[in-house]
Parts: sequence; C-alpha cells; structure tokens
Amino acid sequence: MKNRKLETLTVGGGCFWCTEAVFNEVKGVEKVVSGYTGGIAPGRPTYREICSGLTGHAEVVQVTYNSAEVSYQDLLVIFMTTHNPTTLNRQGADAGTQYRSVIYYHSQMQKEVAEVVLAEMAPYYADPIVTELSPIGVFYDAEEDHQSFYENNKTMGYCTVVIDPKLAKLRQMHADKLKSVTA
Repeated sequence: MKNRKLETLTVGGGCFWCTEAVFNEVKGVEKVVSGYTGGIAPGRPTYREICSGLTGHAEVVQVTYNSAEVSYQDLLVIFMTTHNPTTLNRQGADAGTQYRSVIYYHSQMQKEVAEVVLAEMAPYYADPIVTELSPIGVFYDAEEDHQSFYENNKTMGYCTVVIDPKLAKLRQMHADKLKSVTA
C-alpha cells in the first residue's frame, strides 16, 4: 500500500453539489464533505440560513486527500479550472455571497501555495480572478441530504444541466488525475 499522508483542502466554488462531484472523481481523494464556513451565525447554521445570505457562510467542500497521491497544488488547479473564479458571488444562476469562489487555507504552506496558484492561473482568464483566500474558520457539515448529492441524484435536472458539464470538463482537462475513466 502507498504511503498515506492525509491532509485537508477546503474550497468553495458556488454550489457545493458541483464541487463535491468534481473532487469525488480525483485520484487520492478519500472523502469529500459538503458544508459551510466563513460566516458568523451563532451555533450550527442551516441550509436555509446559509441561502438567505445573512450568515456570511460560503457553501464549501472539505476534502480529505492523500498527499502521497495528489498534491494540494494539483487540487487547487483542478478547483480553479472547474468553476468560474472571475465572477464575484456567483456561479451560473446561483448568486449570493454563499456562492463565492474561496480557498480556505489550513496552514501557512497552504496559503503560500494558493497564492502561487492564483497568480499562475490569472493569465488564463480574460477577467480578474476574484477568488477569496482566507484562513479556515469553523467548518459545519451540511445536512445529510446535501452529502453525495450528485451520486444520489444523477438524473435530476440540476445535475444533468449544471454538474454533468463540469464533470465533462474535468475529465477532458485532468484525465491523468482521475480515479478511473468514467463514461
């Protein structure tokens, strides 16, 4: 068995259903949990409260990965190329601060790597990258019906219209980083 060195990545790229589906296909990713962070609500916020935009939380995923198989930098490049990091508080039809593009770092090293990736990605976009870079705060797991959402709802309209194209882009751009070839 390969060496296991588990680390954590926390990012928000709009709806967490999309971001979770993307990272679930990446080699070295062991677990993806949809949740919320970056806000100021007292106690555990609910999905309804997050969607109001009043708590300041972002919809994020917390990814547990084996850094012996995939690097933090590679995960950030995948993240930056599977959502639009140039739209402030919006991904497609989803609008509000809860849908912001954000990287929450867990260490100084993660912060430094993220700064490099953001700078290296900038020339590939016509508009400026607006991805927020912030230290991780309290992370709350989203409700159970938001976990493994794509896996459990592949034929739902949102999944076929919004998530399937993101996965197709992932498979085209990052085939060498995926767990297996997916139809």
